Amino acid sequence: MAKQVWKPSTMLNPVPVVMVSCTDKEGKPNIITLAWTGTINSDPPMVSISVRKERYSFELIKEKGEFVINLPTKKLAFATDYCGVKSGRDIDKFKEMGLTAEAASKVGVPLIKECPLNLECIVKQSIELGSHVLFLAEVVATNVEETLLDEKGKLDLSKAELICYSHGEYYPLGKPLGYFGYSVTKRKNLKRNQK
Repeated sequence: MAKQVWKPSTMLNPVPVVMVSCTDKEGKPNIITLAWTGTINSDPPMVSISVRKERYSFELIKEKGEFVINLPTKKLAFATDYCGVKSGRDIDKFKEMGLTAEAASKVGVPLIKECPLNLECIVKQSIELGSHVLFLAEVVATNVEETLLDEKGKLDLSKAELICYSHGEYYPLGKPLGYFGYSVTKRKNLKRNQK
């Protein structure tokens, strides 16, 4: 199959889409939707978000040094998009989208109550990279909706109906194709070729 060579781009797809909550100096909350985010370390648990300097939330995160990554669901796809295209300079996104700002346990930034998972983060470093600034942050608390836990307390993320972002569009996550290590697991009924 032939391939074309294009100019360098950020064609990594799909990516997580998250709603990042932050506050101004007076404690007024805001939400920015980001697709440029990721896990960067296990111990301590650390994540990254990449934000354009001209975005309203950039200054809020830079000044406060804290933010919360909220994982949106299929039901929140409209609000997720809205919070990515509207500016908090002009409107209250929580109010406009009917979202609830809930107190976090470790940071002075609210969670989005309607999101089933929330990662409370403290910025450890910021790196200017050109169009974006990369914030490296330690996760100091993880909030998990109890409905996502099975009877043994194990997290079942498939119940959350999380969404992702791919080339300008939002998609729901589908059925799993396998699990970490399934390719080397010795089980009688394990299918080698997934269709």
